[in-house]
Amino acid sequence: MSTRTITTREALRLQEAQDRTAHWKRWGPYLAERQWGTVREDYSPHGTAWDSFPHDHARSRAYRWGEDGLAGITDNHGRLCLALALWNGRDPILKERLFGLTGSEGNHGEDVKEYYFYLDSTPTHSYMKYLYKYPQAAFPYDALVEENRRRNRQGPEFELIDTGVFDTDRYFDVVVEYAKAAPDDILVRITATNRGPEAAEIHLLPILWYRNTWSWDIPEPERPSLRVGQAGGHAVIEGEHATLGSRWLYCEGAPELLFTENDTNARRLYETPNARPWVKDSINDYVVAGMKDAVNPERVGTKAAALYRTTVAAGQSVVTRLRLSNSPIPGGPFGREFDVLFGQRVREADEFYEAIIPRKLSDDARNVMRQAFGGLLWSKQFYHYDVARWLQGDPTGSPTSPARTRGRNHEWRNLYNEDVISMPDKWEYPWYAAWDLAFHMIPLALVDPDFAKAQLVLFLREWYMHPNGQIPAYEWSFGDVNPPVHAWAALRVYRIERRLRGKGDRGFLEKIFHKLLLNFTWWVNRKDTGGRNVFQGGFLGLDNIGVFDRSAPLPTGGHIEQSDGTSWMGMYCLNMLAIALELARLDPAYEDVASKFFEHFVYIAHAVHDLGDQGINLWDETDGFYYDVLHGDGTAHPMKVRSMVGLIPLFAVETLEPQVIDRLPGFKRRMQWFIDNHPEFREHVETAQQPGAGVRRLLAIVGRSQLPRVLRFMLDEAEFLSPYGVRAVSRYHKEHPYVLRMDGIEHRIDYEPAESTSALFGGNSNWRGPVWFPVNYLLIESLQKFHYFYRDTLKVEFPTGSQTTLDLWQIATELSRRLTRIFLRGTDGRRPVYGGTEKFQRDPHWRDLVLFYEYFHGDNGAGIGAGHQTGWTGIVAKLLQQSGER
Repeated sequence: MSTRTITTREALRLQEAQDRTAHWKRWGPYLAERQWGTVREDYSPHGTAWDSFPHDHARSRAYRWGEDGLAGITDNHGRLCLALALWNGRDPILKERLFGLTGSEGNHGEDVKEYYFYLDSTPTHSYMKYLYKYPQAAFPYDALVEENRRRNRQGPEFELIDTGVFDTDRYFDVVVEYAKAAPDDILVRITATNRGPEAAEIHLLPILWYRNTWSWDIPEPERPSLRVGQAGGHAVIEGEHATLGSRWLYCEGAPELLFTENDTNARRLYETPNARPWVKDSINDYVVAGMKDAVNPERVGTKAAALYRTTVAAGQSVVTRLRLSNSPIPGGPFGREFDVLFGQRVREADEFYEAIIPRKLSDDARNVMRQAFGGLLWSKQFYHYDVARWLQGDPTGSPTSPARTRGRNHEWRNLYNEDVISMPDKWEYPWYAAWDLAFHMIPLALVDPDFAKAQLVLFLREWYMHPNGQIPAYEWSFGDVNPPVHAWAALRVYRIERRLRGKGDRGFLEKIFHKLLLNFTWWVNRKDTGGRNVFQGGFLGLDNIGVFDRSAPLPTGGHIEQSDGTSWMGMYCLNMLAIALELARLDPAYEDVASKFFEHFVYIAHAVHDLGDQGINLWDETDGFYYDVLHGDGTAHPMKVRSMVGLIPLFAVETLEPQVIDRLPGFKRRMQWFIDNHPEFREHVETAQQPGAGVRRLLAIVGRSQLPRVLRFMLDEAEFLSPYGVRAVSRYHKEHPYVLRMDGIEHRIDYEPAESTSALFGGNSNWRGPVWFPVNYLLIESLQKFHYFYRDTLKVEFPTGSQTTLDLWQIATELSRRLTRIFLRGTDGRRPVYGGTEKFQRDPHWRDLVLFYEYFHGDNGAGIGAGHQTGWTGIVAKLLQQSGER
């Protein structure tokens, strides 16, 4: 049994799910919001994913590896899906899925062009709430594409709100709520409210369908089935699936039931005959085009909808109720207990979060924190991708081209994913990203430590991790290199759970440590090519932060010694050292491997300041900052860009406490021998006598003499320090761009606080000035660690030049509050995250809805990039929990 202390009904459900006595997590918001335009669905010869499966195909073409829908749910194997479709009588197609621009259509890359909000969810998804804002005018698909395509990278993005479709409030607020009566008995309530000044028509179509698992093999496997069920004052759709069993969808009232097959409409897409007359887009044709013979008159199939047509008066609402169950419900599924149970689940969700969200927070901050958790939990997705099968192709498909079998991800044939995974964003990034996920787990550990642990372990399993030890990055290129933050996340989750439950899960920590040893070895063998403890790694998640695309061969030839790559590895060493020391408390066998990571860290720290004993520094003594060093033609040239690359050395810091070290005599003896016999390394191990307790030791790349100098730049409001956190590139480069001229070509970096004007790497991602939450969070944590050692003996100006000095803990707190300020309403009632978008700032139906963007304007805090990047930006919930708001 779990050691969790049961305090709420939701906590009890979590324990039952973990103990496998009740499968409360079988159903959840695991349905993708974009399956089209993904690598998994791309069978083109040259990997043109956006073009090979565009949005225009999505309504007509069966997906191979998953499904997508609006405000939907599915089971944990993605077999049966339930989602909402809408039609306002004007749109050219049913609104079955969210629309957005492809990477080539948007002037800053792919971009969803809808307004939807994850308002709430418990970790078992016993209660969930989702809001979609649906225009009453025809959805401006063409205008969004044409205007964004017309604009260049210097122009702002043309958003849905800019088209005027929300003017005079002519739209519906459509709220979809789910409440579980039991693990396989799900109540659904859809509330459509007309915000406009006049009555308006809306068609609500809850759609139930099976993922197409039958079209890819010869002979065709048995199909599941949906058919009309026995009615009793309501409509019923019965389902039967070989592994999921029987299901019943009860639909209140008397909607028209429409049935078809989840098969490709080959006639529309390829002008070839369909094997069956009923296809994926038949319900669309029935409703939008009025084709009465489009759906199956026998009312059977693998896709079915309940069509509710209604006109809603101005300011009024209409409620539609459904119930999806694994057993017949005698006596009627929509009695009084339906609404009673909904109310109960809402109260239980409130009760659960009251135990997690600090009471000292304002109502506004509590709302931000609650929506951050809601976004994280709604962003779980069933993700299926068998690379070997994908490369080989299906028996029913076209022969695979030689170019494709040697193309994207061909070296990852071991990879087989079929799991519910935490996604960065279920539309813009509906595929996992390894370092994103590590940050997701920090706030998720506050609400569901078991899920956080399982996700971290999952990425180290043999069907994820490459046989050589590399962790897969993301489906566009599994072989890309993300920063090695997995060990950091595992240790943080371990400590969060220990604080919450009074006991850490050593089994988890031990399991993950052993697998991380393989990954660490991969880094050493593959990314320290010269064997000098200086690491490369490409762009390392920082996209276009560099002068060059660091993931590609340099146009100048030569190579780059990376300040950030080497520092990430120093951090990795210290994380592994901390885990080894924790495990050694009960098992002395870990003392030896702890010694290995201690020594390896010291070698790395030394190499940063004396590259391979060549007298070349990544540290610039004149400037007091860290830079990448460009090697070529026998020369070493520091590239003096003040960027996050030079702040990442701060991440590599750890304190060794005497009460830990003194209980590990083997490790202590080896450490002291190493220090005594390598005097050149002593500067990287600082000591302090703790009265009556022994010697404390600080391991850090950035030493005591360097730390104030680096912080002088980081805390300068004319450089890195924004009112809303630490910028990725210093504002100094706005007036003083960095220019490197080589071979007659100018390579340049300017301060760009918003969208990137460079397509050097990543079409819609900019690390040349905006504020990014993940690295800001690590900076805050590093300052706390430095303070833990130095205490009041080290204070610096904050901000630089203010003549006000603070200790590092106080500075960490101030940085945290600058970040949280992005989302909170100020004294003027405005949220910086929404910049000049007045509807979000003033309208009572918009102003308390929070989007957690990918990154934020370096000067004014406005949200930029993916609007639902609740993944790592959701770490704002942890900042609010630990530092408050004022």
